[in-house]
Amino acid sequence: MESGLRRRQGGRAAPRAAVPEPEAEQKRVVPSAARTRGWLVPLVLYAAAFLVRVWQIASPAEVVFDEVHFGKFAAYYVTRRYFFDVHPPLAKLIVALGAWLAGFDGSFEFDAIGDKYAGTTVPFREMRAFLAAIGALPVPLVYEILRETGARGTTAVLCALLVLLDNAHVAQTRLILLDAPLIVFMLLSLYCYIRFYGQRYRDFSAAWWAWLAATGVSLALTVSCKLIGVFAFLTIGGAVVWDLWNVLDIRRGVPLRKVAKHFCARALLLIVLPVGVYVAWFWVHFALLTHSGPGDAFMSAEFQQTLIGNELLEHSIELHAFDTITLKHRGTGVFLHSHPEHYPHKYDDGRISSGEQQVTGYPYEDANNLWKIVPVGPVDNADGSFNVTKRHLFHKQHLRLLHESTQTYLMSHDVAAPLMPTNEEVTTLPAADLHASDENEQNTLWELHIDGGIEGETTWSSRRSWVRLIHVPTRVAVWTYPTGELPDWGFRQQEVNGNKNALDRTALWVVDEVRVDPASPMHDVRAQPQPPKPLQTRAFLDKFVELQATMLEQNNKLTQPHPYASRPIAWPFLLHGVSYWSNDETRRQIFFVGNPVTWWGGILAVSIFAMLFLTDLVLRRRGIFQIPHAVRERALRTTGFFAYAWACHYLPFFLMGRQLFLHHYLPAHLCAVLVLGGMLDFLTSDSIDYPLNAGGPSLPPERRRGRLRRDASGTQRAVALALAAATAAAFVYLAPLTYGHASLTPEQVAARKLVPDWQLHYIK
Repeated sequence: MESGLRRRQGGRAAPRAAVPEPEAEQKRVVPSAARTRGWLVPLVLYAAAFLVRVWQIASPAEVVFDEVHFGKFAAYYVTRRYFFDVHPPLAKLIVALGAWLAGFDGSFEFDAIGDKYAGTTVPFREMRAFLAAIGALPVPLVYEILRETGARGTTAVLCALLVLLDNAHVAQTRLILLDAPLIVFMLLSLYCYIRFYGQRYRDFSAAWWAWLAATGVSLALTVSCKLIGVFAFLTIGGAVVWDLWNVLDIRRGVPLRKVAKHFCARALLLIVLPVGVYVAWFWVHFALLTHSGPGDAFMSAEFQQTLIGNELLEHSIELHAFDTITLKHRGTGVFLHSHPEHYPHKYDDGRISSGEQQVTGYPYEDANNLWKIVPVGPVDNADGSFNVTKRHLFHKQHLRLLHESTQTYLMSHDVAAPLMPTNEEVTTLPAADLHASDENEQNTLWELHIDGGIEGETTWSSRRSWVRLIHVPTRVAVWTYPTGELPDWGFRQQEVNGNKNALDRTALWVVDEVRVDPASPMHDVRAQPQPPKPLQTRAFLDKFVELQATMLEQNNKLTQPHPYASRPIAWPFLLHGVSYWSNDETRRQIFFVGNPVTWWGGILAVSIFAMLFLTDLVLRRRGIFQIPHAVRERALRTTGFFAYAWACHYLPFFLMGRQLFLHHYLPAHLCAVLVLGGMLDFLTSDSIDYPLNAGGPSLPPERRRGRLRRDASGTQRAVALALAAATAAAFVYLAPLTYGHASLTPEQVAARKLVPDWQLHYIK
């Protein structure tokens, strides 16, 4: 029996990798009727999914939830204005493609949730429908994935219906949002890898290479939509490592040279190829966004000067010693400011301050924002004649800043800051006391660090140069932060202190206004409007690396509280939802929440799978084999793979401190639905066929083979019908909250509050 099985498998023992095992591995003649059903069922499922998503697509005719962001980004792409977002560009490019195909001119900028589309030229129906067409694709993909792993047709159709009629997936994929492409590419990654794994007995064939390459491209497309697409890499990567571990097994009889070939093929097409595809989308992103736009401020001065119309090119002036300037903080936009008032001698927490003059961040233009650049040492020739070269200010040059209105020098010293005791206080010193001691001279000394500058070559310019002011004695940088509001004694202005991490990316300032030194012989020339600087060029890889660093930095800053944010533990149980839109006049609302049948059923299936196979693992340690080996192996390679994918797309969120919302669970929910399908097949099997004596105690467990019968049992049909009916009923019941197309009375809204913490509107 075993030798016959080995011959059918090409002379190799079946591997034990915890990855999907397609049902059919040998070529067979497929009747024409079966071939027709093969494409007809997915087509019907797709058509139904599209109709469900496109129904009432024009409702509401207002900006809904994050359409305020992603619709705006489409407008920027169409008008080619540079913008910044924490997500990679592919999904936004797809949104922009739909807008461009619909004839959007970019004039409507989606300024606020609730802005009306009526009376504008924005083709919002077509833009939503384009994404709905993409968002319908997961339905046939779920069907195809389950069929490829040997699930019964009844199971595959049921799971496709669970996605088709899930309120969360419908709501998220019929609006101008990014999740529809992300989910499609994530499922496509699973499907392509399953098809690749199905070619494992025909390794290095054309089909084997094709499906491996398709897996790599799909993974790249997933992470090119959102950075959480890396969870798909984690899923496929784990399966690949397990597969390679089995290929390495000496019992497989694979020569080491061929093992190395397997490794190199996967490294090339699952690492190198995806990196290339991911980088390519940023090339498209930069190629389209060639004009100055709202995202300029997030990027370095060098980056900004590659954009047409950037103000750094149009209004920049090279600074000289004795010029008077205003310094604006890059991150918060406040000006470096001082005024005659002093820090209190004693703070509320009992700490004692220096009692010196306050230095703060002030958001408005004011005479107290003016600072004169005072050089260290002479800048003119010995005979007193003007020296242009010595007046230039270079990277890493030492200087002082004199506050014009109070005639005090900017300084820092080893005294704790008012709100952040770990940082140093920044204050000022009266000009009359500068030379009273060496300590005073040193404490007022600052080193100019131009971002990206070269010592002795890069000169300081207004608007073009991002700079750090680093205190020479203590090596702290002048710094401020958005949450550092001072008490009443500081007029609620923003704290400025000395950051001990002098190279912090948020410790950057830019010169906004320049008042040329009136005593300079070049005053008249320099005070004239400067001609625009020529557009600069910068290597693509430099721009790419800078944008990646900025994306990660800004993503980590998304920690502010949000009324609809939630933690991952609540997602599978639908303990919280998200209010996407509401209208007080019509009393209609869109509340993002999943279908309880599919979400609770999915997490129940994952839990049953984990408990069942953990129990089986314990029993096997005691020599009790309740599940035949072949059935167990098949379940682990299929349902086990889906459970692993669920864990990869869900558990990492517990490690994140940023804002999280219910829609982050959507990819994991699809994996849970696949687990539900696998467990339904496993638990409703009407019979198991075994070879002779397969269940006898004389055979070791690895010889006990079994297979599930393909035809659906009556039990399975009944369970599938009940689940489909319950899903449909729940979907229709929650549809007014999904589409926002109907007004509900307070009693009707309250009746749909299935979970106490759902924050629905218009309940008495």
